[in-house]
Amino acid sequence: MAEHRSMQRAALLDAARSLLSEGGTEALTFPALAERTGLARSSVYEYFRSRAAVVEELCAVDFPVWAAEVSAAMTAANGPQAKIDAYVRTQLELVGDRRHRAVVAISASELDAGAREKIRAAHGGLVALIVEALEEMGQGQARLTAMLVQGIVDAAVRRLELGAAEEPSVIAEAAVAMALRGVRG
Repeated sequence: MAEHRSMQRAALLDAARSLLSEGGTEALTFPALAERTGLARSSVYEYFRSRAAVVEELCAVDFPVWAAEVSAAMTAANGPQAKIDAYVRTQLELVGDRRHRAVVAISASELDAGAREKIRAAHGGLVALIVEALEEMGQGQARLTAMLVQGIVDAAVRRLELGAAEEPSVIAEAAVAMALRGVRG
């Protein structure tokens, strides 16, 4: 029974990712989740009490995976500047991933305070990944600088999500260059 519930919950989360990436938060409804998974609408409520609960679960599941990918790329990089390059570039490469599109849709929506706090905490964990590299480069305010570097990433992500005229590689190169110039001073 527990295995079946776990599989159903995973199917609901996968359906939620698809709905969010295809149609944004407006598409994430319990009737749509039920239709995608073949469950009765009332059954969806057995797994999640609200849309915000679905969002919180997606954050709890997807942010750590995303952060692990960024962390792995940084670990493979040699030196603090290469780590910052990997931090920026890997996040931009993940833009096309369904998990990322779902997170973007989530962050653009109106969520309750609990869901927003989970997103902020997960984002803070991502920013924390480059603090050490910035400290190695002699940044006196490494945490603030890390948040500003993330701002560059966020702006580049928005540009990519909008389907900008520039090629994704051009946007990535510009974001990496801005981040590295900014942290070098």
